[in-house]
Amino acid sequence: MTMTRRYVQDLQDGETIEEVFLLVDKQLRANRNADLYLLATMRDKTGIINGLMWNVSEESMAQISAGDHVQIKGKVQLYQGSLQVIVTRITKVASDNLDPEDFQPTSSQNVSELLEQLKSRLLGIDDPQLRSLMECFLIDEDLMDSFSRAPAGVKAHHAYQGGLLEHVVRLMEMAWRIGDLYPEVDTNLLLAGVFLHDLGKVREMAFEGAFTYTDEGQLIGHLVIGVEMINEKVAEVEKLTNEPFPVETALRLKHLVLSHHGQYDYGSPKLPMTPEAIALHHLDNFDAKVHEFARSIEDDPNTDSHWTPFSPRLDRKLFKGAN
Repeated sequence: MTMTRRYVQDLQDGETIEEVFLLVDKQLRANRNADLYLLATMRDKTGIINGLMWNVSEESMAQISAGDHVQIKGKVQLYQGSLQVIVTRITKVASDNLDPEDFQPTSSQNVSELLEQLKSRLLGIDDPQLRSLMECFLIDEDLMDSFSRAPAGVKAHHAYQGGLLEHVVRLMEMAWRIGDLYPEVDTNLLLAGVFLHDLGKVREMAFEGAFTYTDEGQLIGHLVIGVEMINEKVAEVEKLTNEPFPVETALRLKHLVLSHHGQYDYGSPKLPMTPEAIALHHLDNFDAKVHEFARSIEDDPNTDSHWTPFSPRLDRKLFKGAN
C-alpha cells in the first residue's frame, strides 16, 4: 500500500494503482463465452469508481463482500468518458488500521448548523397541531441522528453522509422564500412536507459503510415508509396532546409524500393534487437536478474538453465552458 493515499478524484488515465477502497457493490457477470468477470463498485470520500477483473471464479471472489475494505492492484483507464480500473488483484483487508473518514463522503456544510436551521423552520410553523407533530419527530433522537447522517441517494443526488439533511434544508429555504409570491400555497404544510418527503430514506438505505438499499427499502420504498412514519407520529402526538389530530391535515401530509416524485413513471403512486404537492414536486426536482448537473461537471475527469461525456442518466452531454 502506498504511503500517500491516492483518492478517486486524483486518479489519472493510464496510471498503475495499488490502493485500498470500500467495496460498495460486487457483481459476478458472464461474458459471451460464459467466462465470469468481476464488476466492483468502489469508493472513498472523494468519489466512486468501477473496477473490472477478468477471468474470475465464484470461489476466488467468495472472500470479498460489499461493505468490505479491499486492496486492489490495477491500471486506470478512461472508458466512455469515465475512469475505471482494470483490476489484476483484489483482496480483503482488515479495517482496524484504516481511517473511516477516508471512505465516507460527507456534506461540505456544517451538519449541526443545518440541523439548527431545520429545527428553526419547523418550530416556526404557526399551526399549533402541525407544529406539535413536527416536535414529535424532532424529539426522536435516534431518528434525527439517522436523518443527520443519511445520504439523499445511493449514487445520484446528494450521495454522501449529511446529503439528505442538506437537501431538505435547501428545499425549506426555497419553500420559505416563495411563500410571499404564492399565498395560495400553505407554507406551513409545504415546510412540513419538505421535511417529511424523503424521511423514509433513513429506513430505505443503509449508510454505515457502503450506501446500499435495505430489504425494507427494496420491497417497500421510502414513500410508503414515510407514510408509515407519519401514522406512527400522529398516534404519538394524539397520545401526548390528548386531542385527535386533524384528519385532513394528515391526509394532505401523506399526499405530499406519496406524490412528490410527480409522475407514475417515477414511482409516485399518486399525482400531485394540491398546490403544496405540485410545489414540492418541482422544488424537489429542481434541487436534485441542479445538484446533479453541477456535480457531473465538477467530477468530470476530461479537463481538456468543453463538454462532459454523454450521460445516459441525464440523456445529454453538459456544457462546461472554456474555463
